Amino acid sequence: MRITALTENVSHSPRAVAEHGLSLYIETAGKKILFDMGQSDLFWRNAEALGIDLSCVDIAVVSHGHYDHGGGLAKFLEVNGKAPVYISRYAFEEHRNKTGKDIGLSPTLSGCERLIFTDEICRINADLTLYSCNEQECAYPVDSGGMTAAGKAEDFRHEQYLLVEAEGKRVLFSGCSHKGILNVAEWFRPDVLVGGFHLSGLPCDGELTAMARQLATHDTDYITCHCTGVAQYEWMRQSLPRLRYLEAGETIEI
Repeated sequence: MRITALTENVSHSPRAVAEHGLSLYIETAGKKILFDMGQSDLFWRNAEALGIDLSCVDIAVVSHGHYDHGGGLAKFLEVNGKAPVYISRYAFEEHRNKTGKDIGLSPTLSGCERLIFTDEICRINADLTLYSCNEQECAYPVDSGGMTAAGKAEDFRHEQYLLVEAEGKRVLFSGCSHKGILNVAEWFRPDVLVGGFHLSGLPCDGELTAMARQLATHDTDYITCHCTGVAQYEWMRQSLPRLRYLEAGETIEI
């Protein structure tokens, strides 16, 4: 399995521009998958620079209804005329941050016939399954951070996780882990967990160390990016050696 970060908060590659957001291009033995589309058409421009043809993508997934993960949806639908897009049925609800700023997706796209709206579990094929985990118990508290959805305190019911079971490994993709990275790691216990941990607002102190040590109790390799925060990543890595960072323009093999 090959994973290329098309959009990510930082980049040291001359062929990829950074943007606050996430877009991952995933190649398995049988499918080409686009997981999230950043906040603009930058994911497509970076893909072009990296020699990746997004018209060949077979399946697309929007992890949740925030602009920095689905803002490029219109561009993807333009450049790829065939791939179904799997998205939570709650993704197009109104989403706002703690200041009241609109951080949601364009509602004009909600009627597109290529969208497949998902619920608790959606099995795409024998290797790919989406989970919302809305019915799972949270052993660790979930903080809304002042965000709202449809005028109520955010419960992140629009967030979903992609589990890829291929080549003898279970690889989980999580856009932001809004329901808590400790909960996500506990629910799935995958071989590899890829995505944002939503920790960039936390101070680098004992609380972050405790989280890293808890993640280390699982037999999981972690590949993080986006909303984890670079400083938080560097801090956690001291207690979690199996943690690495994925930047825009970078390709890794699992």
